[in-house]
Amino acid sequence: MNLSATRLFPLLLMLALAGLTFWLELMVREDEGMQQSARRHDPDYIVDRMHHTRFNAQGAAESVLAAEKMLHFPDDDSTDLVAPRLVQTRANQPRMTVTADRATLSQDGEELFLYDNVLVVREAGAGMPEARMRTSFLQVARAQSVLRTDREIVITELGRVLSGRGMEYNNDSGQFHLRERVRGRYLPARTNG
Repeated sequence: MNLSATRLFPLLLMLALAGLTFWLELMVREDEGMQQSARRHDPDYIVDRMHHTRFNAQGAAESVLAAEKMLHFPDDDSTDLVAPRLVQTRANQPRMTVTADRATLSQDGEELFLYDNVLVVREAGAGMPEARMRTSFLQVARAQSVLRTDREIVITELGRVLSGRGMEYNNDSGQFHLRERVRGRYLPARTNG
């Protein structure tokens, strides 16, 4: 049996194409496997008992952000915080403390999105009593010292209770705006007599 080059060439070409197809299939499957692992939302680093202090131009501590745990995710460059606590201390202003069950930090670190059991406490000072705000979600723009929510919020301050849906509070000016369904209740102080 004598195989000529004209008969052998198509056979070799088909074997080469079959081998190339098999190799390409393997490469595609490897790439899919790598893409799936790259798309997984697994943290690339975890920090326990995180503590970050921001200083003003004069070198005084302006805010402290702490959390029981910080997790960074490379797939979307997000940062999650467990049991976050933000304390803002600015000159001539009452200290404000914000706590929640969990939070997400923006990529530039300027905004904090707090979720579940959010509590804001503005300490008494400068002729103002202590104030407490409770909600299920709060956005904090740290540089502007502005707090926002689009959810239900309850604000209590020395015998006064104010509630509504949607709020913006500027810690620098002390002003807040309730957006809708605003209700207020005033409890007069009891006198001894």
